Amino acid sequence: MEFTRIRLNNTVFEGQNNAYVIHGEVPTLIDTGVAMPEVRADLVEGLADAGLELPDLERILLTHWHADHSGLAGELAAESGATVFAHEADVPLVAGDDDAFAALWDRRDRRFGEWGIPPDKQAELESFRTEFAGATGESVAVEPLTDGDQVAAGDGELSVLRLPGHAAGLVAYETVAADGSPADPAEAFVGDAILPQYTPNVGGADLRVDRPLERYVDSLDRLAARDLDRAWPGHRDPIDDPAGRAAEIRTHHVERTRRVIEALREGGPADTWTVSARLFGDLEGIHILHGPGEASAHLDHLERHGIVDRDGTEYRLVDADPDVPSLFPNTKY
Repeated sequence: MEFTRIRLNNTVFEGQNNAYVIHGEVPTLIDTGVAMPEVRADLVEGLADAGLELPDLERILLTHWHADHSGLAGELAAESGATVFAHEADVPLVAGDDDAFAALWDRRDRRFGEWGIPPDKQAELESFRTEFAGATGESVAVEPLTDGDQVAAGDGELSVLRLPGHAAGLVAYETVAADGSPADPAEAFVGDAILPQYTPNVGGADLRVDRPLERYVDSLDRLAARDLDRAWPGHRDPIDDPAGRAAEIRTHHVERTRRVIEALREGGPADTWTVSARLFGDLEGIHILHGPGEASAHLDHLERHGIVDRDGTEYRLVDADPDVPSLFPNTKY
C-alpha cells in the first residue's frame, strides 16, 4: 500500500501530529489534525507534495475523536465531499453531537468532584478548554466502523482493529493483503494506541472509558499479538518494533502502579488529586485533567483487585505489598 506521511506542527496538545494519505483509486486521509489555520496549511501543503488536492480525497478515516486527530474532518469533508469514518463509539463526538458533549462535560464535572481537583485548578483547565474550543472544528456526518470491518483505501483495504483505553473508540487501521490476511510487511496506522517517545494518557483522555487501565493493557496485548513489522503513530516517528514498544508501555504501567502504592504507603490515605501530586508534582493546562486521570485509572485498577479501598473520595492501602505483575495478566487473542 502506497502512502505518504504528512507532519503537522500542532502545538495545542502534544505536538508533532501525523496524518497519512493513502494513494490509489480511493485517495484516503487517515486523521486530520486540529482545526487551526496553520495546521490546515500544513495539511494542504502535504497533500500537494503528495500530488493531491483537497477535492481528490474520497475518504477520511479517523483513529479516534480527539481534536488533534479529528478537528479538521468537518471542513475537509465539506470541501472535498469525502466520507468520514470513525469507530461507532466515537461517532457522536466526532460528529459534534451536542448531547454527547453535554454528557461528557457532566461526567467531567462529577469526576472532578470525586478526584478532589481544587477549584482554582478546575478554573485553569476550563480556561484552557475555552481558549481552544474551536480546535474541535465543524460538525460532520460520520459513518460508523466496528472491530474487524474492512474499508477500501487507496488500491487496497484496511482492517479495523479496536484498541480502547486512551479513547473508547480508538482504532488502528491494519494493512491487509488481497486475500484478507495481514500484508507483507505487516503495518498499521495506530493513532495514539502506542507512541514512540511517551505513553498515551489513560484515565483522563476519555472519561467515558470504564476500567481504563485494564482495557488499555488488554489493547496493548492485542496490538502486540498482531506481530506488526511497523506501526505509524499519531505523533512523531514510526515505530519499528510495535510489539516491543507495547511491552515497554505495559511495563511502564506496572511500574506506575507500584509508584501509586508507594505514594499511599509513604504519604497515607489520599484523594486522587493528592496521589496525582505525589506522582507528578504541580500540573498546568491539559495536564490538570491528564494527571489525576492517570492516577484515577491506577487507583481504580487497584481497588478492583482489593489492594486499596475507598472511603468517599479517599483511598487507603489494604495490601501494602502486593504482587503487582499479577494484577496485569496477559490477555490472549
